[in-house]
Amino acid sequence: MTEQTTTGVMSPDEPEGPQEPARGDVAPKDRRKLFAGLRWTAAVLVFAVAGAGTAYGIVRQQRTDLPGLSTRSDGRWAYPAQALPALPAGAPLPGGADNKGAVHYADLGTLLLTPPTGARSDAGFKADKDGIVSSDAFLEEYRAEDRTKLKESLDWDGLRRIAGRAWITPDGTRTRIYLLRFHSSSFTDAFQGCRPDVRLSGAATLALDAQWDKLGGEGNTNTASSGSDFEVYEEPKPFGEEQTRFGCLQAGDVQAVIIQSRKGGAAMVPFHQTVVLQSRLLG
Repeated sequence: MTEQTTTGVMSPDEPEGPQEPARGDVAPKDRRKLFAGLRWTAAVLVFAVAGAGTAYGIVRQQRTDLPGLSTRSDGRWAYPAQALPALPAGAPLPGGADNKGAVHYADLGTLLLTPPTGARSDAGFKADKDGIVSSDAFLEEYRAEDRTKLKESLDWDGLRRIAGRAWITPDGTRTRIYLLRFHSSSFTDAFQGCRPDVRLSGAATLALDAQWDKLGGEGNTNTASSGSDFEVYEEPKPFGEEQTRFGCLQAGDVQAVIIQSRKGGAAMVPFHQTVVLQSRLLG
């Protein structure tokens, strides 16, 4: 009889039977099959990792960084970052809950939109060094026969001040922005220079901008301030040598008037963009 040790291994007295090959002992033919399988597995892993890295790189890059995948510009201008102006100590924001009349307490000139990159100042624009525009200079944007009535309206409707800024972009588009500050929002509502029948000096007729309305009154580039009321017009075809686009937005006690004109046609996208950005500064 044989003995069994405490380790569970049979003692040397036990007769040896047929032995199984050790786990590491593989026949040459089987070894070749094993190595071939390992090589194919390694190759698949290498291509999988490389493919995943390439896909990750494409996802991470901008479309314009990849040859053949550049995205065509939609015509937007490159505006610099716009900074909200500082308020006097203790003054509420125009859209704040504690400012029911949406009064703007910031200096009027600081609420004007900054020109886009590459634009030059319009030398013919009539404003003083602080950007203040007289009512007569502002009314030159309207037909001569309508100016007397419009000026009387401004005088009676509580106009306090007009600030303005103008520039010309490399494609020849002229942009003029006027901010009219009234004594309160109720006076702003009475302003007659933004009505549907308004007549500008540089436009034969004006019609509602159908694309602006189609896009929900928010333009096609950004979201406009929800606290502003908009009237956006365009000079329809056939226009003369120059086309004019005209926009008005009311934000509390301030009425903004935005005019763009260009020979051959004023582009829609940068006009909508300008209206939206000016709205954000006021909102």
